[in-house]
Parts: sequence; C-alpha cells; structure tokens
Amino acid sequence: MPEVTVAFATLGCKLNQYDTTELSALLEARGFRTVPFEEPAQLYVVNTCTVTARADYSDRQAIRRAIARNPDALVVVTGCYAQTNPGAVAAIPGVDLVLGVREKYELPALLDGLRKRVRPIVRVGDVFDNRPPAPVIPLRRFARGYTRAFVKVQDGCQHRCSFCVVPFARGPSRSQPLALVVEQVEALVAAGYAEVVLTGVDLGHYGWDLLPRLSLAALVRRLLDVRELRRLRLSSILPAYFTPELIEAIAGESRICRHLHVPLQSGSDRVLRAMRRPYNVRLYRALIERLAAALPDLGLGTDLITGFPGETLGEFAETEALVQALPFTYLHVFSYSERRGTEAARLGTPRVPPEEIRRRTTRLRRLSAAKSLAFRRGHLGMVTEVLVLEHRERGALVGLSDNYLEVAFDGPDALLRGLARVRITGLDGERLRGEVANA
Repeated sequence: MPEVTVAFATLGCKLNQYDTTELSALLEARGFRTVPFEEPAQLYVVNTCTVTARADYSDRQAIRRAIARNPDALVVVTGCYAQTNPGAVAAIPGVDLVLGVREKYELPALLDGLRKRVRPIVRVGDVFDNRPPAPVIPLRRFARGYTRAFVKVQDGCQHRCSFCVVPFARGPSRSQPLALVVEQVEALVAAGYAEVVLTGVDLGHYGWDLLPRLSLAALVRRLLDVRELRRLRLSSILPAYFTPELIEAIAGESRICRHLHVPLQSGSDRVLRAMRRPYNVRLYRALIERLAAALPDLGLGTDLITGFPGETLGEFAETEALVQALPFTYLHVFSYSERRGTEAARLGTPRVPPEEIRRRTTRLRRLSAAKSLAFRRGHLGMVTEVLVLEHRERGALVGLSDNYLEVAFDGPDALLRGLARVRITGLDGERLRGEVANA
C-alpha cells in the first residue's frame, strides 16, 4: 500500500489534543504518515470543539481550510461539534465522513475503500448509552511539537450546568482503569517526557464509576510511585472535588506542579444557582484561601462567564470584587454563548445586551492582565526550575515553570526538553526574561 499523508487540526481543550494524538497513533500504525495541517495532505482530520458559538465558527473555518488545501483529499470531521450538530457538519461541501466522539476510533476501518463523496457518511451514536470508555491507545510519544505529554484519565461529565453543552457532546463521566493510566504514564516517562498533564472533562470525578471506587487523590499518589516522573500537572478541577485528601496529596509532593485551575464562572450566588453550579461563593472563597495557604507561590487560574441571562450590573460587580480579592494569576473570560439544547437557552430571563456583555468581558480581561503582570513581577530576581520547550522562539529558549510562568532565556540546544534552573531578570511581554542560573 502506498504511503498516505494525513494532517490533523485540533480545536479546543487538552482532551481534544490527547484524542488527536490517539487517532494519529492509530493511523500511523496502519502506514499513514502525519504531516502538519498547513501542508497538502491526502487525508484531513478536523477534531472539533463546541463550547461556544465562536468555537463552532472556528470549526467551520478549519474544515473549509482543509478542503481548500486539497479539494481531492478525504476530509473527516469528528469531536464535540460533529457529535452535537452532525447535520451542520455534513452540509459543508467537501466533507466525506462525520464521526461522533466515540465513533472516531472506528476511523482506520472506515477509511478502507473510502472515496470522495457527494453526500458524506455520518456515524454519530448516543453518548448516553452504557458503553465503557474507549481504551487508552498505548502512546510512546505525544503529538509533534509538544514537550509535555497529556494523558486522558476520564471523559464525560456528571454535572448539568445550565449553560453547558459538553455533557451532550461527551456523555456521562467514565474513568480509565488505574492500571491503564499508570501504564500510559510509565511509557511516556520512559520516552523522555519530563512532565505529564492529567486531563479529563470532569477530572475530579475520576474513579467514582470504577469498582472498587477510586479517587483522583488515589490516582495521584499511585502515579508518584513512577520514580522517573519529574512533574505531574493537573488540569481543571471543580471546587467540590478538593477533598482534604486531594489537597494533602498536592501540597505534600514537590513533583506536583503548583498550578491549579478552579472554575468559578460567577461571583454571584444567585447566578451560580441559575447556572446550576455545585458550590456557592462562601465555599469557593474558603477553598481558594486554603489552597493559597497550602501552596505558596501558586499559579491559580479560573473560568468566568459574563452576560449569563439575567446577570445584573450588581451581580457582575460581585464577580469583579471577588476576583479582585482572590489570588488569581490569570483568568479565562468567556462571553455567554447560547448553546442549543441547554437549560439556559430556554430561560425566559431577559438577555444581557451584546454591547454590555462585551464591556463586562473587557473589564475582566483587563483585570486578568493586571493580575498576571503582578504575579510575574513578583518573580523578578528569583531562581526557578523550568521545563524547556522543544522549539526555540526568536532564537531564545522558552521554559515553563511549575506554577505556569513562561520564561525566555539564552542557552544551548542541550537544554531542549529538559529541566533547567533560571534566574528571572526582567519582563518580556507576557513572558519573563531570564538567564541560566549557576549551579
């Protein structure tokens, strides 16, 4: 069989990046050769996101770019947008195959004999059936260009936040067995990855559906038995999952990155209830203060939504005041985006005008920039250990600290993909500037 080139476009979260890497490994095992998405290829796979209307727009743009690069190529679309709106994807001229989030693992078999089609094949199943999660595809390397390796330990979500379409795209929470996760981490560490990032849609729910039941804290403790593992980073975790056991595991081990992302969404209790978030402001504030005390110099991020239906000026002011008071080091700010099928889309509550949503979003993003700058300035003169990324940027090495700071500095290629100690000497845009510290 002659070699066939395949290019991937991945939109959205770290979980999608992991899923793309699995698909790449499956196809390469069948003789395909992966090339950058910017190059002409014989097969394009677009792994989509649907968290916001803007994400849907980006999905469609990526699909059309693939079709334009090689009109004769096969174009496959999968991921969350394909799962929740397969008809819209199938209606794009040039798409040949639409696969749901579970059906994407059938791709190698479906490609046999597949030719360009006038009407695409659509294979999208029910994410709420009782099928177990797809098994982890054994990976010996992560996607091209990544210095850190992501490992999917859990998929789906048990919550039904009123604004969120993700459960309709990913289904209920399903955890990977502990032994499979450990095996995957061991393989990636043996391949030379100094940092592993645990990912999932509802990461804190890990293990609740397994028999016997496990917890994220138990998983973390087991992975720390992998002696060659240098760094373990956790993705986003909802506040309610921070048990004393998990906080103790994180705070008591230097190999766990001092970087946490704890979604807030709103600083108003009324809005949180309307969003169906499983916490209130008092509980959230107490958790953040406890985490900050347990983890000095913590890199702390959160998610915020502006303009949720019915959000008043006073309620937005509550959010702004809470964010100002808490030790966040960056914010992910999203303008409310109505998602078909969600409870919030059916609410009769008056909508916040688009221009007012933009104003609130701008205010929070400016606050994010100010908090980020203050956090970076606080590291001037300090020595920190960074993971050096595998590619230089503008001739400089770039390193990532455990508390999620990027540092540009000069040094030899021998430092690439390894850990290095650097002294922070200045600011460099949104990064820091540093120099290799003497031993």
